Amino acid sequence: MSKILASMLAIFSVMLNAQEFTQGRQVTEMPSVLSFKDRVTPLNDMVVDRLDNLLPTLMAEADIDMWLVINREYGEDRLFFTLVPQPTFAARRTTMLVFSKQEDGTVERFSVSRYAIGDVYPTIWDGGSKAEQWLRLAQIIEERDPQRIGINTSKDWALADGLSVGLYNQLVANLPAKYQERLVSAENLVVRWLETRTEKELQVYPQVVSIARGVIAEAFSNKVITPGVTTTDDVAWYIRERFEELQVRPWFQPYVNVQRQGDKTTKEDVFMGAPGMLIEPGDILHTDVGICYLNLCTDTQEMAYVLRLGESDVPEGLKEALGVGNQWQDILTGNFTTGSTGNEILANTIADSKAASIISSTYTHPLGFVGHASGPTIGMWDNQGPTPVQGDWKLYPNTVYAIEGNIATQVPEWDNQWIQIKLEQDAVFDGKNVWYLAGRQTQWHVIN
Repeated sequence: MSKILASMLAIFSVMLNAQEFTQGRQVTEMPSVLSFKDRVTPLNDMVVDRLDNLLPTLMAEADIDMWLVINREYGEDRLFFTLVPQPTFAARRTTMLVFSKQEDGTVERFSVSRYAIGDVYPTIWDGGSKAEQWLRLAQIIEERDPQRIGINTSKDWALADGLSVGLYNQLVANLPAKYQERLVSAENLVVRWLETRTEKELQVYPQVVSIARGVIAEAFSNKVITPGVTTTDDVAWYIRERFEELQVRPWFQPYVNVQRQGDKTTKEDVFMGAPGMLIEPGDILHTDVGICYLNLCTDTQEMAYVLRLGESDVPEGLKEALGVGNQWQDILTGNFTTGSTGNEILANTIADSKAASIISSTYTHPLGFVGHASGPTIGMWDNQGPTPVQGDWKLYPNTVYAIEGNIATQVPEWDNQWIQIKLEQDAVFDGKNVWYLAGRQTQWHVIN
């Protein structure tokens, strides 16, 4: 585990209402962002490191002797882009990546394509027609004689189902019958490939999350918000355009909403707060944003308060409410144990929250190369019971999650009106502990 992560617990801690919530952090400075040119070297270092050091372990774990990743230009398997060096914008013509397990446990990798892909995938085909390309692939398979050939087909995992029907049919048509029978779904290998973070990736992931949190801090300030003038849509578009200015890619449109004293809310409400509002003093603000940078994605939700005239601090009832949200986070992450399924973690979190008299909803998901990544689902906003398949996936070390959910509580200063604290902070599970990659929100953003 990265030394950066190992030191987080000591670095990020605050006191809130006499109760200590570890790893609290306010992001006050925007981290630097590399130019596209300067991103190439770290990106390719991470890709090659994964191929050299992670893939052999995962292929052995999945009992796959050969893995085929076959794509056509503009119809790429989404997984393809996690395997290739930069700059790569598309598969060229039909691109066939082959990963063949060797007797010593290493994995030979190459392309059976018209073009090599940098130094990472030399091609072992001299070129010719499409028919000759498929025959060459079949010849290579016969030469290496793999017993289990993994292909990217899956009923349940979208990111493991990237082989198109057309390419699958061509593959089968060109393989001898005995090798057709050895084709198996590579879904276990794909999910483990996608969910596992390496040491190199975990060294840069805190920076990626800090960028997302830094833009939220900017947006939830008087730099952007003038009460009585600025709307929630203005703030959402500021966040979107700021990410574009930094040249980091949002993977969904940012969202901002308001909870206001006088709202007719109940504790049974699934979500509280409305978008499309003019921001006024006394409002609670919430945002949900996500970016991808250096091939790693974030998903973050934070809360802000707009001071009323005469107020110099956030009302105590709101501070206590955020503390309940942090307590729920601790309950959830305290149930993270290697080998537990997402459904088990959810059930334990619900039981422990009820025992603590916390009204909560948990909908936590993996993060990685995409925002809603492969791995164990830990609840869904519209299903607080077991999730088939994805919820049954076990928790592995060195995997990253959006610790996402909400709590409902009453605010004395608002005549005991029900509000929600909606939090989402990105964290890595190292096999024993959960570390927030750029700290977590334990204090309100305050707007004057």
